Amino acid sequence: MRKSTGKMIKMAAAAVLLTTALSGCGQEPAKTAQAAQTEQAQPLSATFYVYDTVATIKIYDEKATEQHIDEIRDLLGRIDLELSRTNEKSDLYKVNAEAGKSAVKVSQGTYDVVKMALAYAKDTGGLIDPSIGPLINLWDIGHEGAQVPAKTDLGKARSLTDYRSVTLDEANRTIKLEKKGMVLDLGSIGKGYAADQVSAYLHDHQLDSALINLGGSSIIAVGGKPGGADWNVGLQDPDKNRGSQLGTIQINDETIDSSGVYERFFIQDGVRYHHILDPRTGYPTQNGLKSITIVSDKATDADALSTAAFVMGLEDGMAYIEQQPGVEAFFIMDDNQIHATSGLKERIKLSSAIYRMADE
Repeated sequence: MRKSTGKMIKMAAAAVLLTTALSGCGQEPAKTAQAAQTEQAQPLSATFYVYDTVATIKIYDEKATEQHIDEIRDLLGRIDLELSRTNEKSDLYKVNAEAGKSAVKVSQGTYDVVKMALAYAKDTGGLIDPSIGPLINLWDIGHEGAQVPAKTDLGKARSLTDYRSVTLDEANRTIKLEKKGMVLDLGSIGKGYAADQVSAYLHDHQLDSALINLGGSSIIAVGGKPGGADWNVGLQDPDKNRGSQLGTIQINDETIDSSGVYERFFIQDGVRYHHILDPRTGYPTQNGLKSITIVSDKATDADALSTAAFVMGLEDGMAYIEQQPGVEAFFIMDDNQIHATSGLKERIKLSSAIYRMADE
């Protein structure tokens, strides 16, 4: 039996990156000048490790101070303490430790995130499920020694993956997992929630031009560049080394988030097993999708919906995203065709001859 482990850092599949040339093609002279001024400006920047992700924040505003950075660090620290699965002092750790036993009182932030995650689960019929922790633990994809689990173990983990067995008590602000062995995992929403909290902080302090980069797979634009021009964001070619673009897209006060089969994986007996699991089967999805990229007004939506739409597959995922206000997406298939929702087709500027829009 032959096994190999893929990249452990979420950055390879259709990851997004800021292009070195921030000015867009065909801009008016005034906007081009503004873009050049932005390139020369030195942002106030800082890097944090939060929720198992390296987060880099760059604030392009002369009003930004080190105190703002310190307060953002404290904000992210509080979120990490609330939502970390591994920190024994965190709310989530305590909820998981009491699975099948008792309800746990949590912070308002933790309660709100779990409530949102359960709402996504209900809306998608469980295709995205915050109680998927037993399956994630069983597969352990992204770590040495990962292998295809035994069917009996998969059956047990699937029986514990059921968002309907998570009980919320709003009056007492408690969360209870009804079955022993259940595990909440907020990996499909936690980073987006953290980014939205930072974005809200920046807006509240009138810092209206900033970028938040979450591990290379998500970029959150707070406003536009100084002067109001759009940010030009490169779209990573999922089959090539980081920095190789398939095209670009411009965003302004939006989030772009990607998920794909090349992010974390292992190969066993010639079969690639990636980290995006289908709760219905317990196995990684196999639906011809190479990657999906979401463009959304909110990072929380982008984070959650990129996973949900991936599990749905092209046809159902496309239809689902089209129904979501303020959300667009494009899907890259194994044959390198790109399918985009109606509001995104004209925004993608391809630069690679390998990929093409499906309707062209």
